[in-house]
Amino acid sequence: MSVTLSDSTAANRARVQRSTRASLVGLVVSIIVVAALAYGPYAFLSKGNQQNLTTLFIYIILGTMWNLLAGYAGMVSIGQQAFIGIGAYGIVYAADILGLGLWIGLVLALVISGIVAYLVSFLAFRLSGGYFAIGTWVIAEVIYLITTQFDTLGAGAGISLTTFRGYKPEIRIAVVYWIALAAVVVAVAVTYLLLRSRLGAGFTAVRDDATAAATLGVNVTRSRRIAWVVAAMGCGLAGTLLAMTTLNVQPGSVFKIQWTAFMIFIVIIGGIGTIEGPIIGAIVFYALERYVGDVGFWYLVILGIIAIAMVLFLPKGLWGLISRGGRLQLFPTGLRLATPLATPLATTTSSPTSGTPPTTSAEDL
Repeated sequence: MSVTLSDSTAANRARVQRSTRASLVGLVVSIIVVAALAYGPYAFLSKGNQQNLTTLFIYIILGTMWNLLAGYAGMVSIGQQAFIGIGAYGIVYAADILGLGLWIGLVLALVISGIVAYLVSFLAFRLSGGYFAIGTWVIAEVIYLITTQFDTLGAGAGISLTTFRGYKPEIRIAVVYWIALAAVVVAVAVTYLLLRSRLGAGFTAVRDDATAAATLGVNVTRSRRIAWVVAAMGCGLAGTLLAMTTLNVQPGSVFKIQWTAFMIFIVIIGGIGTIEGPIIGAIVFYALERYVGDVGFWYLVILGIIAIAMVLFLPKGLWGLISRGGRLQLFPTGLRLATPLATPLATTTSSPTSGTPPTTSAEDL
């Protein structure tokens, strides 16, 4: 007597993927939008609209950098205005005082922001939690006070950016607009690629549980320091754009804590821990600033009410609502389980009368 067990039972082999149909569509739409914006000054964007969009791009960069720092790496900083000021003063010093020109001055300002952030991290990382947040603010104030002591940088009166001297206003505005557009694309792309990497996975692991991440082999301090330096350079990039937009750098303006408050508001409104969130949050914040900012004191009240309402009723932000709790991702950074593939089990034949041992065959192991 023999019994044959056929492939009546199936085993599932999991298959994972990163990109989705929505992300591919989002990529195509993003390329089209960026191309249209790049062509805008030649066709449909006036000088005023170019300046407005430059401001919006600065907000997107700031929101993206703070989200990288707090939303992904778990470091809540309220002192990022320090690097905005460093970037603004850095491009003026390199481009005008050292005479290196706009492009070299821009790169050098970013390098200076990164170096200062790296050195400061050895002090700031001795703190944690709320102490870290307050410590970053104190560090920003110290950098502000040190900056005002140098007569070369205008001391407390500030300094002007003269590298655009001789440019026609429409040319200057267009050049700054294109630089800002390229900057926001680079900021979002670098953040996206960084979070898709193994290093990005380390960021989120450290954010969720630093001790558990360390036991799994993640270098916690190294991961935090990289996120800190990248975010600082991004804020420095925003600072250079501010200097190029206003053509004047005032220490009381570029080192204001309001910049970090803006970053936090943008991320809370859009959705923390997502790449899409800061983009949406920046658009909403810019619209509020443009159409409600003239009401004075009540403008801050309105921002506060909106922030509290978002925390209470939409903790995942507007993008969390739009994406239906994360089901829709235009910039997917993690892996997701795709449709499982069914694989038939082995077929076993046993013949107890003949003493033949069971035989097993499998088509796909």
